[in-house]
Amino acid sequence: MSAEIRHDWTRAELRALHDLPLTELLFRAQSVHREYHDPAYVQRCTLLSIKTGACPEDCAYCPQSAHHDTGLEKEKLMDVEAVLEAAKRASESGSTRFCMGAAWREVRDGEQFDSVLDMVRGVRALGMEACCTLGMLTQDQADRLAEAGLTAYNHNLDTSEEFYGDIISTRTYEDRLRTISRVQQAGIGVCCGGILGLGEGIDDRIGLLHTLATRNPHPESVPVNALVPVEGTPLEDRPPVPGIEMARVIATARIAMPRARVRLSAGRTEMSDEAQALCFMAGANSIFAGDKLLTTPNPGEDRDAALLEQLGMTSVGA
Repeated sequence: MSAEIRHDWTRAELRALHDLPLTELLFRAQSVHREYHDPAYVQRCTLLSIKTGACPEDCAYCPQSAHHDTGLEKEKLMDVEAVLEAAKRASESGSTRFCMGAAWREVRDGEQFDSVLDMVRGVRALGMEACCTLGMLTQDQADRLAEAGLTAYNHNLDTSEEFYGDIISTRTYEDRLRTISRVQQAGIGVCCGGILGLGEGIDDRIGLLHTLATRNPHPESVPVNALVPVEGTPLEDRPPVPGIEMARVIATARIAMPRARVRLSAGRTEMSDEAQALCFMAGANSIFAGDKLLTTPNPGEDRDAALLEQLGMTSVGA
């Protein structure tokens, strides 16, 4: 393989890649992609909200924040059995990773965390990868998740450190990096990416990629989300992100982090089939399946199956 795994990328290098003529950028990204991945394979993941709403964080994009009036009903932590039944259905529909999200600022030890550990063990027993996103973790909690068999922990940085304060005030960038380090210390894979369309500039997108691409190791999974504006949040009027801008960020991520799964995540309901195809050409090789991502809409199983068939791609194998 000729694409070097680097952790010393500069912002200038990443910006230069991002700004290449699109055909050149896609060629380079696809060349790297083919060295490390099956270009016809797209991993299907399923994301379930296991505890919904009333989150004390004030993330400007999030309908689950207690700071925003979005009409979302608060729901308590789901029973282990119900979660594992959902995981079984996801496995039967072709998903190989099951992700569980709880609207918590941080994990608290006790009965609820013990239930999450049982969920992780149950998902792994089904032969699936297990991922959680639960907020901030202590090192002991990360270690306990590792012992339960957790495959990956999602903890997105959302945007650049410089723009972060415009979006969230209740948790610092360093708080997020500290949790990511604890997850890596525990030997769990890190799923970490961001959201486009928050009002950030291109330099902020490059700043996010720079933070991820200079970590050692790189995240094993990098979700690239397009903002889904929700009425009642401060970002409800943000315009949609053009598919070409999504593709540029995905392609830059693919070149900078060759081994990572780059996940085309939230916002796909607003993307045409052609825009999604462009993102796959740019190096995306994972999607979330199902009709909902936590609390926001997502293309259903039928639309995804039809799209992959049309593109001659598969979610089986690899």
